[in-house]
Amino acid sequence: MNQDLSILQLVLNASWVVQAVMLLLVGVSITSWAAIFRKLFALKRVKSLNDDFEKEFWSGTSLNDLFAAAAKNARTAGPMERIFASGMREYQKLRERRIQDAGTLMDGARRAMRASFQRELDTVEINLSFLASVGSVSPYVGLFGTVWGIMHAFTGLASLQQVTLATVAPGIAEALVATAIGLFAAIPAVVAYNRFARDIDRVAIQLESFIEEFSNILQRNLGAQSPSGH
Repeated sequence: MNQDLSILQLVLNASWVVQAVMLLLVGVSITSWAAIFRKLFALKRVKSLNDDFEKEFWSGTSLNDLFAAAAKNARTAGPMERIFASGMREYQKLRERRIQDAGTLMDGARRAMRASFQRELDTVEINLSFLASVGSVSPYVGLFGTVWGIMHAFTGLASLQQVTLATVAPGIAEALVATAIGLFAAIPAVVAYNRFARDIDRVAIQLESFIEEFSNILQRNLGAQSPSGH
């Protein structure tokens, strides 16, 4: 067995279909890693912004001051601050209309915050479905390349009268590289998906808890002319 069975030679000697599968999987893997790093930094930023706003919220700053700051920093605000701004905006609009019914005020504020919560969650979950698809589909794409490669290898051996391991091994090895690349693309995507799914669940729980706590504060402030403190 004097054939060069290095990975590079196996890739170069593979059939064009297997090479196309390998190229596709490498492209998917690169895109997947880019999505992983983007999501990693995005979730870290979301957590930092939420923690900073929550600390400011419970520091004793008035709701009106927090709302003014949230309106000023709308583009750079975190999800929690935008949810707060949505609820506060709806609450104040209803108060300006001279609506005094506590149920109507609270329902309006809650609906606004829930709608904002859903929008924020959709934004945080961007690229998550892509990672799930990469993790589930890549091994099968690699397997397709392997099956095609093995089929091509045995077709090429059909004209030989004597077949030995030395003649079979290179073709099979070329085909198996496709499966290896498929797994290389899938495993990081699956690990990252599970990690990000847990992190997003924590963010969702934090935001839902804030909605309930802020709703309780608004409920207590209904007796006042305007929500000026908490």
